Amino acid sequence: METLPIFLKINQQPCRVIGGGEVAVRKVTMLLKAGADICVISPDLHHELLDMVNQGEIAWQQKSYQIEDIQGCMVVVAATDDEQLNEQISHDAKSLGILVNVVDAPALCTFTMPAIIDRSPLVIAVSSNGAAPVLARQLRAKLETMIPASYGGLAEFARSFRDRVKQAFAGVQQRREFWEKILQGPVAELVLSGQREQAEKLLEQTLTQEQQRLPAGEVYLVGGGPGDPDLLTFRALRLMQQCDVCVYDKLVSKEVLELVRRDAEMIFVGKQRDQHTLPQDEINQLLVNLAKQGKRVLRLKGGDPFIFGRGGEEIERLMEQGVAFQVVPGISAANGVASYAGIPLTHRDYAQTCVFTTGHLKMQDGQQQVDLDWPTLCRPNQTVVIYMGLVGLRHICAQLIAHGLPAHHPAAIVQQGTTLKQRVVTSDLANLAQAAEAAALKPPCLIIVGEVVKLREKLAWFKP
Repeated sequence: METLPIFLKINQQPCRVIGGGEVAVRKVTMLLKAGADICVISPDLHHELLDMVNQGEIAWQQKSYQIEDIQGCMVVVAATDDEQLNEQISHDAKSLGILVNVVDAPALCTFTMPAIIDRSPLVIAVSSNGAAPVLARQLRAKLETMIPASYGGLAEFARSFRDRVKQAFAGVQQRREFWEKILQGPVAELVLSGQREQAEKLLEQTLTQEQQRLPAGEVYLVGGGPGDPDLLTFRALRLMQQCDVCVYDKLVSKEVLELVRRDAEMIFVGKQRDQHTLPQDEINQLLVNLAKQGKRVLRLKGGDPFIFGRGGEEIERLMEQGVAFQVVPGISAANGVASYAGIPLTHRDYAQTCVFTTGHLKMQDGQQQVDLDWPTLCRPNQTVVIYMGLVGLRHICAQLIAHGLPAHHPAAIVQQGTTLKQRVVTSDLANLAQAAEAAALKPPCLIIVGEVVKLREKLAWFKP
């Protein structure tokens, strides 16, 4: 975020607009909507501004700008066509600690004017930080069509009951859960359809029922996908936005985490080789404990929670403890990463079978080895996807060759697939480990073995 979005109360506060042309008309109109006490400083005045002066809506000082004109103001807008003057106004305002906006000059501003969707008291602002104002206006136009004017009435309705709900529920979490239920349910529908009296009655009934209900927690086991936040399901995003606490893994991308509710408690329980933040059994119990405190717990995992995500173990504990839960599948790492690497997992001419396995190293006969069903993995016309196999890559390739796959069999390894940091290394089994070392690949990586890897050169479409 380049700037911090803040809604500023300027009702009856002194504001100055320097410049009297068409651009100034737009800025004055916006400031008037917020109730500002406006004085325009300019030798000349646009006819629309002159009408506002004659109607007593704004004041006008017919003069050239001097620093004394802005002293004591809350906000200053420089809307002249003189770049040197605009720079001077910006410098003066900053020296006096006054918020300043210079039209079409983001570098001179301490704040920018967003594109606004006005459903007062509900107000939505869209800003590009001055980089692309036309894009911001286009997004505003899209949002205008999606948000009915009646949403302003819904916001006003909620405001009229805020004190009543605050008295009913002492805890912030209880109030939040109540309002989420109200604003997504039949009460909101009644308000939006203009049936205010019926909505008030239903809200009072719901309020009484909720006060008598014991708080009940729930766990959302959600697949966060392979990294690209655009691959999240609608359901996953909705639950991410309503959780009270998020328990997440190392493989959940930073971009996906950004979409979790801002005020949710974040608990990292990620694992990496030989370094576990929490043992799995403690993670299982943590989910139970949090839910029994009445919290809505988001258990966010990379990829899909049921594909090498140990999600089955977690919900098994939840069921044993009588904790309510939901499972939201995610796009698996195998599916997403292979797609972004341009490697189809199955293909009519190359592979009619696809096998997923894990490449964890284990101690065996005093040595670290990957213990897999090698003959099954070496069948013809098959794609093998190996999770968590980077550390044991040299051993994995040697075993696949030893059990029947040719040394020249195609293979690939993909680092941080689906993200802007994606890297793909293709080779054959005899040379893949050496190629990965030369490229200095680091986890998370996915290994794909099979004739389908030949298609990457033709099908690679994602160019991060």
